[in-house]
Amino acid sequence: MKKGYVLYNTKAGNNVIEEIKALATLTEAELEYIEINKITNYKVFLSGLEENEFIIICGGDGTLNRFVNDTEALDYKGEILYFPVGTGNDFALDLGKKKACAPFSVKEYLTDLPTVEVKGKTYRFINGVGYGIDGYCCEVGDKLKAEGADKVNYTSIAIKGLLYGYKPTDAVVTVDGVTKKYKKVWIAPTMHGRFYGGGMNAAPEQKRNNSDKLLSLVMFHGSGKLRTLIVFPSIFKGEHVKRTKMVEVITGHEITVEFTSPRALQIDGETILGVQKYTARY
Repeated sequence: MKKGYVLYNTKAGNNVIEEIKALATLTEAELEYIEINKITNYKVFLSGLEENEFIIICGGDGTLNRFVNDTEALDYKGEILYFPVGTGNDFALDLGKKKACAPFSVKEYLTDLPTVEVKGKTYRFINGVGYGIDGYCCEVGDKLKAEGADKVNYTSIAIKGLLYGYKPTDAVVTVDGVTKKYKKVWIAPTMHGRFYGGGMNAAPEQKRNNSDKLLSLVMFHGSGKLRTLIVFPSIFKGEHVKRTKMVEVITGHEITVEFTSPRALQIDGETILGVQKYTARY
């Protein structure tokens, strides 16, 4: 019988422990469960596995993000599966999978990833880099979790932010050497996949792992609070891109976004506070 190592993140969703119990029926293998936050050295961990043994990563987009950054430059020959049981599961959604579906192979999607440079550090990312009210939502969500909230409604946070909590900023954007200025920027994410933020179809035409190595920058800008509040929900169906006076999608290999004042930024749901600028490359 094959053996698999289940790497699970207890903080990825509300019922992760209960959901991973289903793996016993979804996988015909001997399973060993390891809390992912307790792995302090992936080089040592991976080198101890046999080639015919496999890994199942259990969690959400943030769990995948930490895994690909913690294992960068490590060569693991075995199979890597994913069991999406996070809060948003945008990576799974982009691949046509549903939450808590049967574990599926993801190894081909975890290599040759785009990077983003923030505050002098470089990170790899799976789905996208959110900057603007999307980063604000993660910032507020993190505070609510720290205060003991069982569930965090990011849609509610976004609506409240649009109404009174978040102030847009101006931005200077450079894509493959071409610079442009924008007023009243609400979001400025760079996307590797189509979805982020728990089901927002931010970049409907973006294809992950595309041979051209193009990323999509989505600029939602120039509108007041009321107009933005009316149009913003259309992002869940990807219809916001039809509002060309408010939304512009630019593709490129190197994308720099600089705000006139610092804002929170999120990388696959992982929050970095007080960011003035980021540069994504693919």
